Amino acid sequence: MSLSPAPPPEPVDARPVDAATPDAPAPIAAARPTGVRAFLPNALDPTVFDEGFLRQLERLGVLMKQPVRGGLKGGRRSVKRGQSVEFADYREYALGDDLRQLDWNVYARLEKLFVKLFVEEEDVTITFLVDASPSMAFGRPEKLLFAKRAAAALGYIALSGEDRVVVSALSGRMARRQSGLRGSGRVFRLLANLSTIQPADGPTDLLASARHAAAMLSGRGVVVLLSDLLDPAADKVIRELAAQGSELIVLHILSPDELDPALEGDLRLVDSETGDGIDVTVDLATLDDYKARVAAWQESLADLAAKRRASYVPLSSDVPLADLVFAELRRRRVVG
Repeated sequence: MSLSPAPPPEPVDARPVDAATPDAPAPIAAARPTGVRAFLPNALDPTVFDEGFLRQLERLGVLMKQPVRGGLKGGRRSVKRGQSVEFADYREYALGDDLRQLDWNVYARLEKLFVKLFVEEEDVTITFLVDASPSMAFGRPEKLLFAKRAAAALGYIALSGEDRVVVSALSGRMARRQSGLRGSGRVFRLLANLSTIQPADGPTDLLASARHAAAMLSGRGVVVLLSDLLDPAADKVIRELAAQGSELIVLHILSPDELDPALEGDLRLVDSETGDGIDVTVDLATLDDYKARVAAWQESLADLAAKRRASYVPLSSDVPLADLVFAELRRRRVVG
């Protein structure tokens, strides 16, 4: 028996009728673990991004399916193999530049720091589109917090590879684009920028905000969409972003309660963005049908991404960050 394609399920942002809404999670303390330098004295959780974890991230790079001939920057680990590296020019050293590219002979003569530039290395912009719609505030752990942590980890990998990193928050019908960053020395600015992203107050048109973000893309690079995709136009978002010329990575983030809801009895499900509600009776058959629809929805998005040559990664917001980066994303050839 075949099932006809079903629309995306409503976010399980439901509470029993007249039930009190649980308190929001308390901000994570900024205390530094003993003997570990904390890189994140903010809500992104300093215990996740300790110095040892960042050193491990530096060994990775964001992979691209097709090599890019970029600007004169140097330092990115190219996906091309066996190519000679051709010296091109110098430029003055800027904070965050790779010290390995300094020319000490020039410094001895001029007493100024200059970085060597090469033609054959890649100059790529990694753009993170972080869905900040109200539904992203749901979950334990919160989906938006997971998205920001994932963007921080991937962003640090990109900065360490001397790629340019841009973050845009998608909310309402707009994309709030932050200034581009380059060099591992800008990791503090990246983390601070991500910490400022908060859920929108009203409904978010994911397609309109993604189009606004796409209009600000320049050149070919990598676009990473971090979203729960709980939007009627989610398939169009993937199609249009994949058509921009950049390589698209979709991190589809759902909470454990959305993947396997612990609901029972007579409930009123409330849309977290519109406030619209519907009364339902939840039993085992209802839950089985719901989970089947979620699985079919994820499978349809994976098929769409594959046809558009995009990478689709379904995730639960309780996946440990190290498992995400070193297991899931490496297995899918997103990083390596």
